[in-house]
Amino acid sequence: MPGPPTCPARGHARPAGVPGLLPGPRARPVAGRTWTVRGSAYGAGMSGEQASEGGTGAAPAPAAVRLREWAEDDLWVLRRTNAPEMTAHLGGPESEAQLSVRHERYLRLDGDGGRMFVVVAGPDDEVVGSIGFWGRVRREEEVYETGWGVFPEYQGRGIAVAAARAVTARAAATGSRLHLHAYPSVGHPASNAVCRRAGFSLLGEVAFEYPKGHPMTCNDWRIELTPADTRPAPR
Repeated sequence: MPGPPTCPARGHARPAGVPGLLPGPRARPVAGRTWTVRGSAYGAGMSGEQASEGGTGAAPAPAAVRLREWAEDDLWVLRRTNAPEMTAHLGGPESEAQLSVRHERYLRLDGDGGRMFVVVAGPDDEVVGSIGFWGRVRREEEVYETGWGVFPEYQGRGIAVAAARAVTARAAATGSRLHLHAYPSVGHPASNAVCRRAGFSLLGEVAFEYPKGHPMTCNDWRIELTPADTRPAPR
């Protein structure tokens, strides 16, 4: 799920050991299988950012992608994923000042607190989007959340699915948390399809408020962070 987180994820909860950021969102039980989650310093989920790939037709084979760690000169990637068509499920584009603050947060993600990546593809490592994972608390459990965004001209090629699988492996290699979650909007079928194809299991719905004053309902998808050789094949 850019996606956010990311519901579509725009951001992340506070990584352990990184001062100056807001606490991560904490879920609270409400009726049925719905949980209420407050948006965090990173956002409400890029998938959890702004995933826009998946569709309802024949699924493309996952593309070959590589994850490169977020760098000082990657602010332009945030500007690309800040387009209206990529933030429709996130309350709309952010200001330039907000993007600069987000960029600094991405740079400060490190180690157990999570990582942010640029997604590259093809023989020339062309930048096609972004993805990351970050720490948060869900029902008193320390977990990771993920979110991604694929540039519009590269959507529909299986890139989001491949990136989601790759970031799952990165989060598993970190070794400190057992689950990775994604929170696409319930009204964003493409993002939910990415989660399913990447091997996540649907747990139910959660209610987000992100940004402040913008309520949204998301699906809570989860995958266990197990070694790749023991993980069941994605459906």
